[in-house]
Amino acid sequence: TGMVTMSSEHVDQLFLVYATYLIATASPGPSNMAIMGVAMERGRMSAIVLALGVVTGSMFWALLAATGLSAVLSTYANALFAIKIAGGLYLLYLAWKAANSALSSRPTTLAIPDGSRLKFRALYRRGILLHAGNPKAILAWIAIMSLGLQPSAPSHVLLAIIGGCAVLGVLVFCGYALVFSTGPMLRAYEKARRWVEGALALFFGIAGVRLLLSRA
Repeated sequence: TGMVTMSSEHVDQLFLVYATYLIATASPGPSNMAIMGVAMERGRMSAIVLALGVVTGSMFWALLAATGLSAVLSTYANALFAIKIAGGLYLLYLAWKAANSALSSRPTTLAIPDGSRLKFRALYRRGILLHAGNPKAILAWIAIMSLGLQPSAPSHVLLAIIGGCAVLGVLVFCGYALVFSTGPMLRAYEKARRWVEGALALFFGIAGVRLLLSRA
């Protein structure tokens, strides 16, 4: 009975954790925007590979928070500052690439099938870097862990937090990949490629500058 009572006490915390993570991942951000852009430009499989990289980056921060290394990052501001600078510069690099593509008159690549494993590997790494290079992600995971983990929480609660959030991350990010790689979306992208990539350049640029100038 004690075990049942103890488990039921953590159910509300788990729902709160899942709701927080779901809102955070589903809200428009650099990772979601990148997945949308790749889905419309390169198709479903490329976007899914990128999405899985984003989920991996998110779980990287989750494991850091779970193992207590988040306390080290919180204590040593220089480590968090270095991550912030790297993440901001990477977003500005993505902004430059998107702007360069928007200004070019190259034909659409929608008809070209997804590339080799090497290209998939690059997309996967890009997804990891997008999330791992965002120091706000570790701060979000610190908040999530503090919401879901009480001092008396058993180990299976931590597993439920990480496992449940991993499933939600796959559903959300791969959902973006699936929705924005549909026929109507592809046709819309074909007509408005420059506008889409221009918007991505603007979004990544603003996000990068804000990250570089932020105090967190």
